[in-house]
Parts: sequence; structure tokens; C-alpha cells
Amino acid sequence: MPKQSEALNLLFQALADPTRRAVVERLGRGEASMSELAQPFGMALPSFAQHLNVLERSGLVKSHKHGRVRTYQLAPRRLKLMENWMAAQHALWRKRLDQLDDYLHTLKEQKP
Repeated sequence: MPKQSEALNLLFQALADPTRRAVVERLGRGEASMSELAQPFGMALPSFAQHLNVLERSGLVKSHKHGRVRTYQLAPRRLKLMENWMAAQHALWRKRLDQLDDYLHTLKEQKP
């Protein structure tokens, strides 16, 4: 399980930055070159490349090079790991809140 924990850490770290979240959203519409992805941010390409490296290390994006152009695409399978983790957390808290609700109803019924 530590390997899954490390993967989740990388995923959440990658998505903690608004620039990287915007890149993931953009890649959801299709692949794009680094310069296309960087354009809306007005950032130097070397600085922007660091964001893409974080996304690639996390497994959220993949890249391939055609000549001098590096193209990026979303790797949505990695999002499934986050989705499963969040679903498990949701189920856990739903159960706890339901138990609390039951307990509070019991207390209310016991009042004279």
C-alpha cells in the first residue's frame, strides 16, 4: 500500500497548483504542444516545462516528441486512483455521519 500512498501524494501535489489543474483541463479536450499549453499563462517555456514535468512524474500526462515539438496528452487512468480514494473517504464519512444522525435521534427520543 505504500506505493499507492506515494502515487496519491504525487497526484494531489500535481493538482494542488492552479496552472497544472488548468493544463489537465485543457488536455481533457485533446493533446497539445508545450507552446500551445504555455500560451495562456505568459510564462517562459523553461518555467512552464517544470509544471509539465510534475504532471508527467505524477502520471497524469504523457508526452511524445515529433521532431522538435513535444506533444502532451492526458493519461486519465491515473485519475481513477484518486477517484477510488475519494470514493472510499466519502463512504467512510457518510457512514460516520449516518451513525451520528442515528445517535442524535436516539438522544432526542430519550428526552422527557
